[in-house]
Amino acid sequence: MRILIASFVFKGLHMKTRGLTIVACVGLLLATVPVVAHHSFSAEFDANAPIEVTGAVQKIEWLNPHVWFFMDVEDDEGAVTNWAMEMGSPNQLVRAGWTRSTMSVGDVVTVRGSRARDGSDTASTRYVVLANSGERLFAASSQRLPG
Repeated sequence: MRILIASFVFKGLHMKTRGLTIVACVGLLLATVPVVAHHSFSAEFDANAPIEVTGAVQKIEWLNPHVWFFMDVEDDEGAVTNWAMEMGSPNQLVRAGWTRSTMSVGDVVTVRGSRARDGSDTASTRYVVLANSGERLFAASSQRLPG
């Protein structure tokens, strides 16, 4: 029934209006491509490059579409690198048991996830282990790693 109505309405349009309608529809379809690409795990992160780092939380951003936190990780020589860690959305984290007070600035945490494809010190976080309690928390990542 809907197809018949749409067909009837479309046939009633003048040729110029019909052309503009087609161009508008194609434009809307093409506009969705960057949005879909943004949410592709494999476009940004490499599941074959797992990381596990331990460090102190420096900053936490509970914002849509993803929660991010930043941590300082010290290597064997004492050099400190600031890592950016992406987690799921605030809603996903709340459903996984997180609150805004689950992790605080200054907390020492161990993070397991997948490194950014561009080689930067950025990762998609699979889980976080809190050093003060040993609690392991799922980070609502779109990627699942073994273990």
